[in-house]
Amino acid sequence: MASRLIARRRTYVSQFAGYALMVVIVVIIGAPLFWMLTGSLKTTSQIYTFPPVWIPHHPRWHNFIDAWHAAPFGRFYINTVIITSIATVFKVVNALFTAYALAFLRFPFKNLVFIIILAGLMIPEQVTVLPNYLTLTVGVHDLIGQSWLNTYQGILLPGLATAYATFLLRQGFLGLPREVLDAAKVDGAGHLRMLWDMAVPMSRPLLVTIALLTLVQRWNDFLWPLIATTNNNVRPLTVGLTYLFNNEGNNQWGVIMAATMFIIVPLLVIFLFSQKYIIAGITAGATKG
Repeated sequence: MASRLIARRRTYVSQFAGYALMVVIVVIIGAPLFWMLTGSLKTTSQIYTFPPVWIPHHPRWHNFIDAWHAAPFGRFYINTVIITSIATVFKVVNALFTAYALAFLRFPFKNLVFIIILAGLMIPEQVTVLPNYLTLTVGVHDLIGQSWLNTYQGILLPGLATAYATFLLRQGFLGLPREVLDAAKVDGAGHLRMLWDMAVPMSRPLLVTIALLTLVQRWNDFLWPLIATTNNNVRPLTVGLTYLFNNEGNNQWGVIMAATMFIIVPLLVIFLFSQKYIIAGITAGATKG
């Protein structure tokens, strides 16, 4: 009886510690977001007030109007949606075909190809900036007579391949039930039919997760669009946000935080409607090698 009470107490203590840790993590992550949300409704003097006032007594909703008119955010939104949509579709399709080939097809040096793809995960994006820039300026100009700077294809092309999504999909495909795939082969299904009718439906949570991760990465991409563009016709939201910063440091932080909400809110809405797929998708291939 005493041992049961001790075991039950230990269970309660461990559960309490787990919940307490989750609360701490939520506060650490959520506090800056909440501060940004409330800061978007304050004046600059209210933001610098000490002790800080978390909830403004007189919200300044005009910050959002000032932020929208401070730069051509309508054009930036269109550019961001175009870039993100095309990049997400191409990356998912590219990873889908590549992962299927690595998981189910037989060809020479397949393992070597997979290792080379994994090696791509170890190369920082900053290392590829200069080669990509020279390719889109000098290389493309030599081929077609004009540069691809300030174009959608110039922003999109260097990032259409994805090693991480290929790895996740390949691992997920290896975890699919072989009996179903073998039965499809017996029925005369080719590779395309097996991919679209078998592998894709059974890997839907993983595909949604990859699409979300790709969407977030492209939506928040800053460095390459900044380098590959010089005018507002093709620049995305992340680059457009820099228009609100003052070179002399006299920044209107309430307006800047309001503009930042333009970038964050669409992603939060997407995650709210698709969060059930994320954990299942990321862990789908965790036990397969």
